[in-house]
Amino acid sequence: MAEESTPNTSTSVYRNGHEIECWLTDMDGVLVHENQAIPGAAELIQRWVDTSKRFLVLTNNSIYTPRDLAARLSASGLEVPEENIWTSALATAQFLKDQVQSSDSGNRAYTIGEAGLTTALHEAGFILTDTDPDFVVLGETRTYSFEAITMAVRHILAGARFIATNPDATGPSKDGPLPATGAIAAMITKATGREPYIVGKPNPMMFRSAMNQIDAHSETTAMIGDRMDTDIIAGMEAGLHTVLVLSGITQRDEVASFPFRPNQILDSVADLKSQI
Repeated sequence: MAEESTPNTSTSVYRNGHEIECWLTDMDGVLVHENQAIPGAAELIQRWVDTSKRFLVLTNNSIYTPRDLAARLSASGLEVPEENIWTSALATAQFLKDQVQSSDSGNRAYTIGEAGLTTALHEAGFILTDTDPDFVVLGETRTYSFEAITMAVRHILAGARFIATNPDATGPSKDGPLPATGAIAAMITKATGREPYIVGKPNPMMFRSAMNQIDAHSETTAMIGDRMDTDIIAGMEAGLHTVLVLSGITQRDEVASFPFRPNQILDSVADLKSQI
């Protein structure tokens, strides 16, 4: 069965694909799998482009800039403009920019991360420094160092606010799982007693910042994801129409174990083409 619709038990009106004006979609497991485009993904993106739909591809990965990710997607056969990519690094930079504008704090940040995070913070007007920062911002990197983690701990104990781009404990590699942002955040929390504020999925803040980026409204926006515990719950909490695709992590027989439901369950994004 290609599609399953679930009853909407919230106060919002049920929305189907014909009524959706804006689309948010996860990347891995939805559009690509192991650097290969999922069948139907290229056609769906092209349909959005051809019909001038507002859309963003979302990822918790904070390593890469949108330009980098657009190139990686292109190599997989998916042509996604870089302005249609929204990362946890961009969401984190926007969150911190809003915090600085609404408080007395400064704009100095000590960062652990790669170009995706440092570029986003720089473009948001932050000074990247290891001296008296207002924020410690932890992102994903393949080169976590004990020295950098120790400095982060000391800055947090001295009063810097602790921010993490995403909660993912591990990340993929060709040789197997790698420690990721969530694992390093847990280490810093153990050393400082301070929990980070995490911007990325499943925090609906990630989706709200994405919607602000394309001037979208929750009543007419949908989220496509492959994980009940991140994409779907965050989309639901942000008030979006949620679409679970079974081409990634969550499988159909696992849905019943969660206390919430997506609005739609589809085999893959290929089943969305007839709805848009």
